[in-house]
Amino acid sequence: MRKVAFLTGVLVLGLVAGCGGKAKTDTTMKQKTLYERLGGEPAISAVVDDFLANVLADNRINAFFANADAKNLRAKLIEQICAATGGPCTYTGKDMVTVHTGMKITDADFDALVEDLAKSLDKFQVPATEKGELLGALGGLRPEIVGK
Repeated sequence: MRKVAFLTGVLVLGLVAGCGGKAKTDTTMKQKTLYERLGGEPAISAVVDDFLANVLADNRINAFFANADAKNLRAKLIEQICAATGGPCTYTGKDMVTVHTGMKITDADFDALVEDLAKSLDKFQVPATEKGELLGALGGLRPEIVGK
């Protein structure tokens, strides 16, 4: 189960740390949350489905998910991304250090996961700003994940 948590924790808690999940306001109007700009739960679900297919086909990292409950993994990812990007969901998962301790994740493993997500974001033509926010947030989590 710790292997399942690798993907869910990396993706979503990174978003929480990097994006905050809160809408910004200015003097003229409220800006949309990242959740809204991504297209809400239907769009997040589509990206997650494609992302999971990429990860499971990726021989560099798919061993981390060999015993994963795919249905649960999918549901947790959607829940976590929704919550982390300002959507109406609540994420109840563990912190990054706890999840990744003992997994011996390398920089190459981390980079492979990010590449798989970028591939999915490109497939769904996620705009550069939103893609940058998601991937930037993940990059900030590297110290909490790699080498634990």
